[in-house]
Amino acid sequence: MIRSLVSGLMGRCLLLSACVALAAPLNALAAADEAQALHVLNRISFGPAPGDLQHVQQIGIDAYIDEQLHPQRLPLPLALSERLDALPTTRWPVHELVTRFRAAAATARRDVEAGKAERRDLYRQVALETGEARLLRAVESPQQLQEVMVDFWFNHFNVFSGKGMDRVLVGNYEQEAIRPYALGNFRDLLGATAKHPAMLFYLDNWLSEAPGLRPGRGKGAQAKAVGLNENYARELMELHTLGVDGGYTQQDVTELARMLTGWTMRPGAARGDSLFQFDERRHDQGEKTWLGQRVVQHGQAEGEWALDRLAEHPATAHHIAFQLAQYFVDDEPPPALVDRVAKRFSDSHGNIAAVLKTLFESAEFRDPSVRSAKFKTPYRYVVSSLRAAGQPVGNVQPLLGTLAGLGMPLYGCQTPDGYKHTEQAWLNPEAMTRRIGFAIAFTTGRLPLARAADAEMTGGAMRPMLESASYRPSNPSTDGATEVALSVPPIEAGPLLANLGPMISAKTRTSVAQADPGLRAALVIGSPDFMRH
Repeated sequence: MIRSLVSGLMGRCLLLSACVALAAPLNALAAADEAQALHVLNRISFGPAPGDLQHVQQIGIDAYIDEQLHPQRLPLPLALSERLDALPTTRWPVHELVTRFRAAAATARRDVEAGKAERRDLYRQVALETGEARLLRAVESPQQLQEVMVDFWFNHFNVFSGKGMDRVLVGNYEQEAIRPYALGNFRDLLGATAKHPAMLFYLDNWLSEAPGLRPGRGKGAQAKAVGLNENYARELMELHTLGVDGGYTQQDVTELARMLTGWTMRPGAARGDSLFQFDERRHDQGEKTWLGQRVVQHGQAEGEWALDRLAEHPATAHHIAFQLAQYFVDDEPPPALVDRVAKRFSDSHGNIAAVLKTLFESAEFRDPSVRSAKFKTPYRYVVSSLRAAGQPVGNVQPLLGTLAGLGMPLYGCQTPDGYKHTEQAWLNPEAMTRRIGFAIAFTTGRLPLARAADAEMTGGAMRPMLESASYRPSNPSTDGATEVALSVPPIEAGPLLANLGPMISAKTRTSVAQADPGLRAALVIGSPDFMRH
């Protein structure tokens, strides 16, 4: 039955695609201010939740943007704060996370099976609670721009959660190196990511040492030193700052890697101490020439100076401006807009909120021609679906499985460039089929979003659970009535359409009205209109 529903809904959505292509992108009867308010909500938040459109219309677009640029003025709801406080691993300091990781490794050396079980339980708890904290905030926090920028910067400074110690560190990395600086100063953000043990481990800079150095045998990082490692230096310039066309050479990569030797960590640091450490013994003491300038030996200060220069470099301003304009405006942003945003970046010395204000006030951002020009990533698609329906996050596991099934597992991008946010990266027939499967499962109440986490489901936390249109527990004794009881009620199309306003075109609304009542909400969530923002 599910296959036939997917097939039928897919056919309707394809027909809608053709119709929408011939129609205006927004309902022509809607007021211009309503359409503009929806555009702003779709770009600087993860889409309208019930009441958001009315709020923006009441206070005005500029006031809403200013509100979002100052998230400290928007306290979290008490219920959300209590949910977040109930996730213990998200409050563990980095020292605690590393200690538990190393303890599990020690257990494995004594007893392989016991060690595997201990590691599995640790990884499982951290992955679930980290994912729950991220999705809870994205769906329910009023600080929507903060959450959008966490998504943007995490992909910009990507760390893969599947690599060794980063299995337990990725949530702390987001919490300590990304979130506090998401709307702050770029140099602070750059420094925080550079020194966090998750980045040091992911791109191997914790192992990097002066070429030819032969340390004595020992424990910890000193025993694992393997010579000069250029991974972080390369990505620091290519992805994090200057950009691939930023005017540097391979020799500059090598010289920067030499400047960053000794930037390592102490996994066994005392509680309360920073895991980041500058190890003078492993630092390359020689003179260097980087980006055309002679660098005199000065220990850790060499790396700090390099970060200063990279943060202030005109190529960095242009690279960040392009990425922000592409993320918020169009996959191919207007060059004039990129230039103005880059100038603001330089003039403000990397003040991210000031840069965004310039971007959001631009005529290009508010031009009606860019409304619905962006295709949603799987993450934005899932989060915006829950927000549009006013559906709180009860059980995060089906959502983590959905994201994996849609090709975007949370914290699961293996490469340093992070997930793309362009139409080319995500629009394909297989992806559309899976999205429609999610639309049916979600709107008909087949995803157990109200079900409390248990041992049975926890084991598959990061495994795709959306093999078909609905998630079904693996326990064969679970009957259909129990499954429905564990799920949320079906989503009604009426309130959904009212919340989305002119974002859903007249053509789509006509098709929805003519559909089977049980599939109307799925047709909205699975429509070409909703796939875009």
